[in-house]
Amino acid sequence: MSINLESNPRGIPKAPFVDKVEEFIDENAETTLRKFTEMISKYKFMESSHLQRKKILEGKIPDLRKTLDMVLYLISKQDSDEDIVTNYELNDTLYATAKIKPTKTVYLWLGVNVMLEYTTEEAKALLEEKLSTAEKSLNNIKEDLEFLRNQITTMEVNIARVYNWDVKQRRLKKKESSV
Repeated sequence: MSINLESNPRGIPKAPFVDKVEEFIDENAETTLRKFTEMISKYKFMESSHLQRKKILEGKIPDLRKTLDMVLYLISKQDSDEDIVTNYELNDTLYATAKIKPTKTVYLWLGVNVMLEYTTEEAKALLEEKLSTAEKSLNNIKEDLEFLRNQITTMEVNIARVYNWDVKQRRLKKKESSV
């Protein structure tokens, strides 16, 4: 079986398209069908993994935007003499009101119980970079998912073609043996 080693920009291999079935048959059709089924399983596993990553990023991007918006708001108010009155989230359904003095520093959660102090400008730069990276990753994942769906469809068509070819060959052999 000659398999094309092309891939997408992130290294996901392109599925071969079976044009002439005879060129793809190794020992017999069952072996080829098993290999094709295995390839579909790998594509579906990659698709599942990408869907999980997509879901995580789709949850993370709004939080990054909200945090960046807050940092931008703090930057706009840092030269003011007025206190800033804001509501902040204690948990998913509970908010509290706070009065804060204009500031040039913020604390950002980095994850795993780590919080660091940044100047508002550093925080803005960090959040913009993280947001840009997350959006780029999300776009790449969406492209990969589309690519994977196309590869799964191609492999399903390939399996049907090999199966139909095998049925036709068996009928021909049966016809020849009965003559």
